[in-house]
Amino acid sequence: MAPKASYGEVWSKGDIATKLSFFIMGSNALANKQWVKGLALLLSEIIFLVWFIFSGISALSMLTTLGTIKTKKVVYDAAQGVYVTKQPSNSVLILLFGVLAIILCIAMIYLYIVNLRSTKHNYILKRDGEHIPSNIEELKSLFDTRLHSTLMVVPLLGILFFTVLPTVFMISMAFTNYNRQHPIAFSWTGFQAFGTVLDGDLAGTFFPVLGWTLIWAVLATATTFFFGVLLALLIESKGIKHKAFWRTIFVLVWAVPQFVSLLMMAQFLDYQGALNNILMNLHLISSPIHFIDNQASPLVARITVIIVNMWIGIPVSMLVSTAIIQNLPTDQIEAAKIDGANAVQIFRSITFPQILFVMAPSLIQQFIGNINNFNVIFLLTGGAPMNSKYNGAGSTDLLVTWLYNLTFGQEQRYNASAVLGILIFIISAVVSLIAYRHTNAYKEG
Repeated sequence: MAPKASYGEVWSKGDIATKLSFFIMGSNALANKQWVKGLALLLSEIIFLVWFIFSGISALSMLTTLGTIKTKKVVYDAAQGVYVTKQPSNSVLILLFGVLAIILCIAMIYLYIVNLRSTKHNYILKRDGEHIPSNIEELKSLFDTRLHSTLMVVPLLGILFFTVLPTVFMISMAFTNYNRQHPIAFSWTGFQAFGTVLDGDLAGTFFPVLGWTLIWAVLATATTFFFGVLLALLIESKGIKHKAFWRTIFVLVWAVPQFVSLLMMAQFLDYQGALNNILMNLHLISSPIHFIDNQASPLVARITVIIVNMWIGIPVSMLVSTAIIQNLPTDQIEAAKIDGANAVQIFRSITFPQILFVMAPSLIQQFIGNINNFNVIFLLTGGAPMNSKYNGAGSTDLLVTWLYNLTFGQEQRYNASAVLGILIFIISAVVSLIAYRHTNAYKEG
């Protein structure tokens, strides 16, 4: 391993090209005939400086105010001698380009660090009399020893512009007053939107909806998992014939697009739908039952969506459980049978714990997915029945569907929606982290 060197040593003992690289990126690489790396770094710096001077400074400065003109104004233009109308500043674009400017500045700082590391590496090689890679050798390494870095460029750019940028933009909106009253020009308001959600006029909706969201996530995950395991065990039983046929029947439920299944189920459960007609024809009920409409009982509607979710989710758990069951060691089960254990005892003490051990990380993933399960609620009930005590939410709405209502509903409270997005992320991250750290798969990993 080559001896290390500090950047102070590189600066004080390096040649002119090495010192220039602290100011002009790629200078050292060009001096060592590493043309591609040197030109790439140099062009990156030139393009960045040109952008920063003509656009970046303006974008960053406007980010502090999100635009100076907040309302439409009619002002006198002395140069033209007429009155002109000035439109309010587009704070959305200002915020977007401001966030993009910050990300580009951070990316440029990273490139500058890469430049310094490359300069330091070449300095150490030259100081110790070792071979400095040529331009051809540098290019070859991009498809050999550094292939991982080459392949990561496009995915990282995609993550930067389609994940990081929208996420930071959404988080930033939570600290503004961006809503229906301020649809174009808005201002920074700090944590005011958080106070509105947690302790203001939306608090009476947030905490009940949060409670139902967690109850829904637990029950939706537990029911689909438990009954999926039972279904898999039933199909894998020795007395069952045509096992592939039965698996295919249940997989069809999962294979059909979810929105089709849910919309059909909504029609089936309608007040005048097929289920009510069947029950009345069988004389099991005297009048139709409100399952999922606005006149339904909140308890009935919530039980209904959990049952429908079981119908959709059980086949997935069945498939995963089947794969685990087929690979379970049979010696423990045979030994338990010899000792006189019945099927229930074997399931409780041997089969179920081993399935749970393997599926625990997947269950955590399903739990987080159910917290954000937009389709089932939105397509089946639309949040119904509506609750007069709630602000923009119904009795079956989850946090994610309530977020949608706040964004695209009549109120258009974009800042509150952004706060909900942040809170949903925090809840999901904390719950998944705590749950995963308590699984046997993590402890024994």
